[in-house]
Amino acid sequence: MRLLLVHPSALMYSEIFLRLEPLGLERVAGAAREAGHDVRVIDLQVSRHSDLERAMATFEPQAVGFSLNYLANVPEAIELAHRAKQIVPGAHVFFGGHSVSFVAEEVLEQAEGAVDSVIRGEGEPAVGPLLEGLAQGGVEGVPGIVTADGRGPGPRMLHSIDTPRPARDLLAHRRRYFIGELDPCASIEFTRGCPWDCSFCSAWTFYGRSYRKASPEAAGEEMASIRESSVFIVDDVAFIRPEHGDAIAAEIERRRIRKRYYLETRADVLLRHPEIFERWTRLGLKYMFLGMEAIDAEGLDLYRKRVSPDDNFRALELARKMGINVAINLIVDPGWDEERFRVIREFAMSVPEIVHLTVMTPYPGTEVWHTESRRLTTRDYRLFDIQHAVVPTALPLDVFYRELVRTQAVINRKHLGLRTAFGALRVLGGNLLRGQTNFARMLWRFNSVYNPERQLTDHFRPVDYELPLPERLDVGDRRKLYIHDRKAAHGRDAAPAE
Repeated sequence: MRLLLVHPSALMYSEIFLRLEPLGLERVAGAAREAGHDVRVIDLQVSRHSDLERAMATFEPQAVGFSLNYLANVPEAIELAHRAKQIVPGAHVFFGGHSVSFVAEEVLEQAEGAVDSVIRGEGEPAVGPLLEGLAQGGVEGVPGIVTADGRGPGPRMLHSIDTPRPARDLLAHRRRYFIGELDPCASIEFTRGCPWDCSFCSAWTFYGRSYRKASPEAAGEEMASIRESSVFIVDDVAFIRPEHGDAIAAEIERRRIRKRYYLETRADVLLRHPEIFERWTRLGLKYMFLGMEAIDAEGLDLYRKRVSPDDNFRALELARKMGINVAINLIVDPGWDEERFRVIREFAMSVPEIVHLTVMTPYPGTEVWHTESRRLTTRDYRLFDIQHAVVPTALPLDVFYRELVRTQAVINRKHLGLRTAFGALRVLGGNLLRGQTNFARMLWRFNSVYNPERQLTDHFRPVDYELPLPERLDVGDRRKLYIHDRKAAHGRDAAPAE
């Protein structure tokens, strides 16, 4: 069967800081190809809508799948689904991905017939049964399937994430993927899931607090197949199990693989296992993302981070000693006043690390969705991108955005301004000599992307599709938030959280 898989356009944040390859979609493509199907992939982060329409007209897919890991992409995907029905009327159009899994029925209804089904949960174990069902005339038995007739069997989890291998060869513009100065940059997955339960995050609710690890041999083999000189390790929290990180490091050393790495982890994991991070610096670990989220105990307790401010600052000092460049994320509370923004600016200027700001956003699947969403000021999917305020702000909205962008601009000038560009000439020059311009272009785009007028105006666009409000749910029983049940992995338990 002919399958066309589509990743939607880039979000606001991705216009500057990064553009990551659609690893999840590549793995779904790999699963479909292993099942014997003819697969194509279009990534609208780097391709145009006209490229997608041309692919639909020439390839004539029998199924078209859209990846919806981000709520903000839902309106675009619905409109593209309608277009797909016009170009290839007989094709089965389906959605899948992290975010749409939590609002499957509502999105299906909003699409008004343009979407035939939504797959809840992991896509790799579902795509083969979906295509087989289409060939045989019925999809009601597909794991995680939702159609106009209701839900089918529950989502199935992969028992092992060693397979399927990502179909990276299907991406036409691989040199367009980057993260900061790591240009170009591929992505890889060593583990899947997160054992923590932060109130603002839906990773743990999606996977039912399960945690699975790739075998060191599979991780090493996949790393050896990656052509790019830089790799982003996409694990929610890298090296929770130090023995696993050590085993992969040993495999990479054995294969004499040399790349530059970027990863995400937590302060407490870094503090508990510094030896594994030191070993990876010798392998090429250059950058680390730490989700501090807040600089005070009150904020950390609010987001249930289960770390202290002292832990965070000790972790930063440890990373500095290792020579790792750290990017910090702080969550902007819509309740901040001008004084709080000033304090954050002072903090950002007082530390050598890069500081990123994301706006607190209640997402379906998170606990704050059930505690904050009844105060939503908008349900426009497009504003749920962690760059817009969707709950009431203490400051007038225009002032809030003015202070937000002012704070971001101060940080930008510190790390991405002209002086920094001169300091980074060696990196820029090396990238340009290899024909890589992503990082260079990023340095000059901040003011055109981030400005308070644009963000405020976004609130006044006509809204065709609105995020549904949640059903009343007692989050005291957190299993009610789960997409996946740990016992759904081919009838066996996935590794439990510890």
